Amino acid sequence: MVSHEHPAEAAYAGALPRIRSFMLGLGPAFVILAWWRLGWRTALGLAGGCVIAYGNFHWLERAVEELGDRIVGGGKAQSSRGMVARFLLRYIWMAAGGYVILTVSRASLYGFLAGLFLPVAAIACEAAYEAYLAWARGL
Repeated sequence: MVSHEHPAEAAYAGALPRIRSFMLGLGPAFVILAWWRLGWRTALGLAGGCVIAYGNFHWLERAVEELGDRIVGGGKAQSSRGMVARFLLRYIWMAAGGYVILTVSRASLYGFLAGLFLPVAAIACEAAYEAYLAWARGL
């Protein structure tokens, strides 16, 4: 069977797995760099922020899939309360993490807040990758 998919569509289809991979690579690299340059407290906060950011990204991806399934009518019906509870749980998880990190030190809090931006760094890497692909393929 011959695929008539445009090369750009094939590249975009793998964006979410690549973003997850970028996050898994960038997180430890940032933590090591923070430990080396800023100390263990900032690195600890950064690690906590990265873990929460990765979990939040995963939960958000699942929520979007559930919402899409609900809109198109396929898949099992999810309760609205369950979707809202999971949505709010993400923010409670982040607030609890911030509170715990704050009790360790202010430097840890700064690292934690920086770690929450891990998906932004991963998305920037994905954008650079897709720009390179477009340039290399003459798209």
